[in-house]
Amino acid sequence: MKKISLFLFYSFLFIGAFAQELNTQKLDSFFNVLDANKKAMGSMAISKNGNIIYTKSIGFLDEKKTIAANAQTKYRIGSITKMFTATIIFQLIEEKKLTLETKLDKYFSQIPNASKITIGNMLNHRSGIFNITNDTNYLSWCANIISQKEMIEKIAASPSQFEPNTKTDYSNSNFILLTYIIEKITKKSYSENLSKRIINKLQLKNTFYGGKINNANNEAISFDFDNDSFIKFEPETNMSVPLGAGAIISTPSDLTIFIEALFAKKLVKETSLQQMKTIVDGMGMGMFTFPFYEHKAFGHNGGIDGFSSSLGYFPKDSLSFSYCINGSNFKSNDIAVAILSIYFNRNFTISDFKKTATSNVDFVKYIGVYSSLVFPLKITISTDGKNLFAQATGQGSFPLEHTSNNTFTFETAGIELIFDTEKEEMILKQSGRSFTLKKEK
Repeated sequence: MKKISLFLFYSFLFIGAFAQELNTQKLDSFFNVLDANKKAMGSMAISKNGNIIYTKSIGFLDEKKTIAANAQTKYRIGSITKMFTATIIFQLIEEKKLTLETKLDKYFSQIPNASKITIGNMLNHRSGIFNITNDTNYLSWCANIISQKEMIEKIAASPSQFEPNTKTDYSNSNFILLTYIIEKITKKSYSENLSKRIINKLQLKNTFYGGKINNANNEAISFDFDNDSFIKFEPETNMSVPLGAGAIISTPSDLTIFIEALFAKKLVKETSLQQMKTIVDGMGMGMFTFPFYEHKAFGHNGGIDGFSSSLGYFPKDSLSFSYCINGSNFKSNDIAVAILSIYFNRNFTISDFKKTATSNVDFVKYIGVYSSLVFPLKITISTDGKNLFAQATGQGSFPLEHTSNNTFTFETAGIELIFDTEKEEMILKQSGRSFTLKKEK
């Protein structure tokens, strides 16, 4: 929940193929390798045309690591909760109990700039309200029960970060306040609204407003990775803190049912869904988009207390996927890349996680910006002194593994980079294609 982490898929080449038959064996192999190498613990699901076509669970749900996770194991989903909260807000709009233009000062005038901030600004993070999880003392109180009065005081104590609707800046405070507004309008708790308006309608059997984690109810705790071992994550956030910004418990299968119902207009009308999908500066109202080659998904990801989760729906492919991770020594984004690469039959190599010694490698000679007239992106190569990284225009950086001489790979996306330092060139290979990029002066 603490901060947003957008999907950054490494779409260097813009060609694609649709999966005719899901390679479940390769998916199994990928997750088994993660499990065997202590890279991750958690569960995932893929749904096509409303039917679950693949599930997988690895790792454990209890501190002693004696209870194996399964398809019904429940996880804290963090900020995916915001999709549920936004759905409830749009249901209230359809019931004419508020509008996107309703001002925040109608409910909480003590918030800085409340008279200028609209419900719409809060839904798409253009309010300027201080993100409470950025409070320098957050970790000292997040495990405590926090009343509405206390939370409002904490949020109101910080000045507005910018004038409303002038920029987009992710803030959990927006959805905490929307939670309180839902409760004020309906005179019912957020939990009651969640159950009545979404869970019961869709018959979600493993989704609910969270409390203290209960292993006996097949709920997973989360783990930190330290000294080649998974240890229990601390502290455990009290759910009175994140509320509608991050307090829901669920499973990947339930999450795919939810997002498919949302896009089938079973929860909100077409006009509401279109407003939720409208992207301004990278953010919609309770969701955002992310690409995978020529495919486009809507969804959200989440992170709270060592849990990480993702949920996406590709409308044109009638495809949804979700995973919930309760322990990781592996980038969660790379898990998404792997799932989708295997589903769409993209070039993807499962790593054996055997590292090549790099202690004597001179990374400095490779750094620079590489480009070509026949390649659409510039590639920036950088180093932290211990590893080499690549970053394509408009995308996140990713680590490169030194395999031999002047060759580096990023196996997750099937990328190989071969450097010729004398010619100041770099050959990029992916999906059977090769491009020569020149280092810029």
